[in-house]
Amino acid sequence: MTLARSWGDYDETVPLPTGRVKRGSPDHLLLMSRTLLDTHDPYRPALIDWPQLDEETRDKIVSLPIWDIAVATEGRAGMNVKTFAEGVHDPLLKAAVEMNGFEEARHKLVLSDMVQAYGIELAPEPDYKRPADPEYAFMRTGYSECIDSFFGFGLFRVAKDSGFFPPELVDTFEPVMREEGRHILFFVNWVAWWRRNMPIWRRPWFELKVIAVWLYLIWERIDMAKGMGKDNSRAQENNFTLNGSKELGVEISFPELARICLAENDRRLAPYDARLIRPRFVPGMICFVLRFMKRPKAGEVG
Repeated sequence: MTLARSWGDYDETVPLPTGRVKRGSPDHLLLMSRTLLDTHDPYRPALIDWPQLDEETRDKIVSLPIWDIAVATEGRAGMNVKTFAEGVHDPLLKAAVEMNGFEEARHKLVLSDMVQAYGIELAPEPDYKRPADPEYAFMRTGYSECIDSFFGFGLFRVAKDSGFFPPELVDTFEPVMREEGRHILFFVNWVAWWRRNMPIWRRPWFELKVIAVWLYLIWERIDMAKGMGKDNSRAQENNFTLNGSKELGVEISFPELARICLAENDRRLAPYDARLIRPRFVPGMICFVLRFMKRPKAGEVG
């Protein structure tokens, strides 16, 4: 399976704005869209040379309970973003959202190629249906990625530093991690821009959608954490998010992992224009929780 590069034409010669950029302004739209478009990495999943792994390393990676849900999540994300792009009228924004959808679908191909290369058995994939409300689906994907990427950045760093992922595999997945950072940066700026440009009559409905998305995501994660979902792989994947360092063979406390996630989140978003809004809700909530958790004393295990 191959992916067609389908995003629209846009004028790459238009200079980016200088000086202060007002939230919701045409300059804001230009900056957030061009940042995503101009930093696109044209790698092709079919050309990825998956590194040979020794048997012990391969067995550890195969045993991670995340691959089924990861492939399905990227498949749904690609469909959600692609469908939303169809209703976007501004040419530049449409091109950016179309590229976002292309990259989400490419993540699925990367994961699919990886599981095939290492002989990981997956459950049958679900059908990826077009969402009835494309805007709500786009928002659900975006806010979900803001949560998952925050913890994913930290766990990826733990896997790298602990040697759980060999350097060759870290290098192979690094483009995907960079793209996740670009996607959440674009999404939170789209939310801010759209809030200031939508018709007034739409604003209450939009805010209700935001609340509905967060309630859904919170319920989904509580449900998965308790193992109450019908799909046990969802519960396993969520437990990996909560206890991922143990799955990676590293004993690390939640406060220590949280601080790694905060640092990695800042590091991965630092290269992009400082005038763009950064995701704040998840890092803010983690910082709030950490205020009530004591740091371990010298000599104590975190």
